[in-house]
Amino acid sequence: MAKYRKLGRTSSQRKALLRNQITNLLYHGKIVTTEAKAKEIRKKAEHLIALAVKERDNYETVEIDAKVPVRDKDGKREKEVVNGKKVTKYQTVKKTIKKDSPSRLHVRRQMLKVFYPVTEVPKEGPGRKKNTKKVDMAAKMFDEIAPKYANRGGGYTRIIKIGPRKGDGAMEVIIELV
Repeated sequence: MAKYRKLGRTSSQRKALLRNQITNLLYHGKIVTTEAKAKEIRKKAEHLIALAVKERDNYETVEIDAKVPVRDKDGKREKEVVNGKKVTKYQTVKKTIKKDSPSRLHVRRQMLKVFYPVTEVPKEGPGRKKNTKKVDMAAKMFDEIAPKYANRGGGYTRIIKIGPRKGDGAMEVIIELV
């Protein structure tokens, strides 16, 4: 008996498909897909959520001195002339950062093996391309998703059948975070 569904794809295609679906499920909260794919996605997504729940508070806060470029009123870096060259001016500020314990760092790296990079684009307005930002999915897992499921023993996702697909009759489902 097979340990997983082949989904009619080669191993590299299947892995890419599942990574994409898992990333979208955890970013958006729910996706529409076929029943077979949803059952495979559920296994891996619930495993990642369980890891995040287990390691959510496993860090220490540390205060560090960071060099930050000085910016003018337009948000551009200020420059100064040193030895005939233009050099960016820096100031030192205190920052508080989360320092992961080794086990949490390992879980973060396990998650990053699965997640694709997510870029958030504003819906409208000028400067859409300029105002895009990268989403740290591992941080989202620890900070948003894990606290939500802290007191839950499992069963983080739900599969709801919505009927057969028009083209090929495959059973379509909604898989969502509970």
